[in-house]
Amino acid sequence: MIDSADDDGRPQTDQEPQASASPDRALTPAAARALAEAEERRREAAEAKARLAKEIGGRDGPDPVRYGDWEVKGIASDF
Repeated sequence: MIDSADDDGRPQTDQEPQASASPDRALTPAAARALAEAEERRREAAEAKARLAKEIGGRDGPDPVRYGDWEVKGIASDF
């Protein structure tokens, strides 16, 4: 069922996007290896995050220093 056209002219649908690969399709060895490596990286990242000391009264979200500035309520300040 088509509801309306998107800003770029493509129709929007009520249906969920379908996966590009069917669940019964076999993975190649390279794809299986890539998935295993990605899972290991996610596990290591979660363990590293768990080891970090929790900040009391700090900001939520990722470390603002990574982005070169600090922003609070729309006001950014460079340090």
